[in-house]
Amino acid sequence: MQYADAIAAKATGRRRPTETSDEVLVGLIAQGDKDAMEVLYRRYNVRVFRFLLRFVEGEATAEDLVSDVFLEAWCKAGQFAARSSVSTWLLAIARYKALSALRKRSADGLADDVIEFIEDPAEDAQTALEKTERAQILRDCLKQLSPAHREIVDLVYYHERSIDDVAAIVGVPQNTVKTRMFYARKRIGELLAARGFERAFT
Repeated sequence: MQYADAIAAKATGRRRPTETSDEVLVGLIAQGDKDAMEVLYRRYNVRVFRFLLRFVEGEATAEDLVSDVFLEAWCKAGQFAARSSVSTWLLAIARYKALSALRKRSADGLADDVIEFIEDPAEDAQTALEKTERAQILRDCLKQLSPAHREIVDLVYYHERSIDDVAAIVGVPQNTVKTRMFYARKRIGELLAARGFERAFT
């Protein structure tokens, strides 16, 4: 559905926003469409929340920041230039909000708690236990990386973002993303090897 089609459908009361593309939703939001904002929020609030949890301490803080992210999206929808996907745009806003919150609370030493993992409960007890143990070991290793390297690992592996997306979200060149990813994998591999794991993090 194109933007003009969505506007026309809205005028006749036939628009179905849940079937509308992200880009069209943002266009409608720029026109003050609250229904479109609600649809966009439903699509991405959980993803944004999980992303924020990797930066800030506590679900309450992350929830507050989610509200800030979507308020920012509401206010700046008209500035969305479609140079990246809507999801990348939202995560870039989320990253900025999270880093701003961390700067305000830098004295609390939250940088050491940047990484949180969300485990899949759909496994038997033994598999879940093994996964939990592996996740804990990996979490310990990740905490030994710099914040810049942890951020890249999080976006690539846990949010499955492309190099292009990560570059847009973080605001650095693609080659910088690749370099940070290389050194992060290398360092994690060394840390895992020191714990008796032969397989590197790839």
